Amino acid sequence: MSESIFSHFPTVKYEGLDSTNPLAYRHYDADKVVLGKPLKEHLRFAVAYWHSLAMNGSDPFGAPTIVRPWMTHPDAMQGARDKADAAFDLFRVLDLPFYCFHDRDIVHEGSSLSETLKNLHTMADYLQEKQESSKTRLLWGTANLFSHPRFMAGAATNPDPEVFLWSATTIKHCMDVTAQLGGSNYVLWGGREGYETLLNTDMKQELGQFGRMLQLVVDYKHRIGFKGQILIEPKPKEPTAHQYDFDTATVYGFLKQHGLESEVKLNLEANHALLAGHSFEHEIATAADLGILGSLDINRGDPLLGWDTDQFPNDLYSMTLSMYHVLRGGGLGVGGMNFDARIRRQSIDPEDLLHAHVGGADLCAHAFLLAARMWEDGALKQVIDNRYAGWQTAEGQNLLSGKLSLEQIADKAEKDNINPQPKSGGQEKLENLFLRQLR
Repeated sequence: MSESIFSHFPTVKYEGLDSTNPLAYRHYDADKVVLGKPLKEHLRFAVAYWHSLAMNGSDPFGAPTIVRPWMTHPDAMQGARDKADAAFDLFRVLDLPFYCFHDRDIVHEGSSLSETLKNLHTMADYLQEKQESSKTRLLWGTANLFSHPRFMAGAATNPDPEVFLWSATTIKHCMDVTAQLGGSNYVLWGGREGYETLLNTDMKQELGQFGRMLQLVVDYKHRIGFKGQILIEPKPKEPTAHQYDFDTATVYGFLKQHGLESEVKLNLEANHALLAGHSFEHEIATAADLGILGSLDINRGDPLLGWDTDQFPNDLYSMTLSMYHVLRGGGLGVGGMNFDARIRRQSIDPEDLLHAHVGGADLCAHAFLLAARMWEDGALKQVIDNRYAGWQTAEGQNLLSGKLSLEQIADKAEKDNINPQPKSGGQEKLENLFLRQLR
């Protein structure tokens, strides 16, 4: 292994709340047992290959500001290997258990489909070698089906059947690589699965194509014996005017339409929730209630900007509420918390990347520990149980069971001359209760 830009950094350690070391974990004590298992198994943190190793600081209005040695290597395949060396050095420094990637993050596209696939499998073998001497494992893989101009009108939803063929072939090979590297999940991230204008769009046709691609993926998963989850990552807009996988509720309806609600779960991202007009906790709670909570992309957006800023998280209130709903939903299972977050355009030093991840991991760990305490305390759950207690009575259950017709319900209400009165939701009291836990 060659020296990398991270080689001289020591591994980040847990040093507790009294530590003044900026590159130490103060809350993320990986082996601390919480609710019956180590914190690292609840959180299952992952480093995103694309933002951490491939992001160059460019934005819609400015040229790249971040230049890493592998980005300018004259031999592209050697550059990909150097990037992998740096990646696993970064994983060592951060001491986080997982990483995630798109195919185009780990290696460049070739001049043809066959060369592109050869490059992918060559680098998969190299990553497998890297994993053999590392504690870090693959959380999930995915395919970049949005960057190349061929995908400007979508991948699975493209009007051109050849783009569908290319996309299906790419997904098949990326699933193979994910299985080879022991990934726990495969993510379908439809960056351009939507439309820019209805003037040239047949939505029924495109949604049918999308459903067919998803069915092919599920069938292939079972054919190769892949034990991981298939995940869809909802995104509402940017770069398209409308995405077909707009939010949790929209994707669930799509899955129900195609009979795949028991086969596919969701990888939810905080920034995408914001772009959909939701909070992160709303999307998590919705997915948990629908039984499709799979994994999380941890980041934040900027409410002052209308695009995907993918910043590292720093909002303890929102993250604690999000972690509470993760616990309420039974946890993430084989999913995890992937830092789909990038350092700012002016943060150009390798050390900036370390500070970002250390802060993000500590924030999430802090939030999870607070949420776990609230969950064990049970005060919030008791408030909700009390608020809906009327529905647990025999009369309440009869209203929901289908035993009573609308006429019977109306007759009973009139006979009893009911006169329901408003009851306070106690929002301010609950907000104070929640805030007092954030310490």
